[in-house]
Amino acid sequence: MISSLKWLPLISIFIVGISTGFAQGGFSNEIGIIAGPVAFQSDFGERRDFDTNKGNTGFGIGLVHFMNFEYRSGYTPYTYFNDHFKVRSELSWNKTKLEHFGRWVDPSKTGVNANKLRAHSGETNNYNIGMQLEYFPFSIKEFSLPSPSFTPFFSFGVQFTAYNPKVYTTYNDGNPNNLDNFYGPWYRYSDGTIRDTDFITAKNGTTLSLVGGIGGRYKLSYLSDLLIDLRWQHYFSDKVDGLNHSLPSNKSNDYLLWLNFGYVYYLD
Repeated sequence: MISSLKWLPLISIFIVGISTGFAQGGFSNEIGIIAGPVAFQSDFGERRDFDTNKGNTGFGIGLVHFMNFEYRSGYTPYTYFNDHFKVRSELSWNKTKLEHFGRWVDPSKTGVNANKLRAHSGETNNYNIGMQLEYFPFSIKEFSLPSPSFTPFFSFGVQFTAYNPKVYTTYNDGNPNNLDNFYGPWYRYSDGTIRDTDFITAKNGTTLSLVGGIGGRYKLSYLSDLLIDLRWQHYFSDKVDGLNHSLPSNKSNDYLLWLNFGYVYYLD
């Protein structure tokens, strides 16, 4: 099987090919950089728990390219698509350290399983590449005027993710390959029989993800913008965090929220 990272240049070639195809129809180029905090929602901690949402946060950074069909030299025939949409391609990376939060690891919990949860931690490392369609409800052409202005946008797209999670435990001998160092109900039924032996999945892998967001641009100059973007990214896998237990509480795949800030420069 081809390793996860070997797919990245193949996807890059695909995106460049799409960009070349659009270039024949004419568009201007914008490039930028984005960065900001990531809140990773996974099987670590309790869902909808404030301490989990606050604690399992990391950082992301990325390079972005935009196809702008309105901002071109010469005469540009007006179409609604040209004046309200941009195509965004992106290469990004995010990392989050994960721990268990919530009532099951409250200091009042002194049992063996609570101690195992407190000793268990992890880390996500994700490389993403993909494309999004950005919709601007107000005119892109009017926003391109040099006077200071702000315009909102909405986005939706698909990304390819290569993930490389890490698993740690300080319980007992600290061996992440020893199932008895982890929370008992993940791998044993109450009668002691084995429930699952593959709940710890610290292996490289690949998956697709859906991406949606809302944001805005502030025009600094004729050729540069500031960008803010709140993104939701839902993975088609529950192994991105290195934990995929089979308890009924594991109801959905991993996802994240990323608040990123960026700078965009118009090339032509």
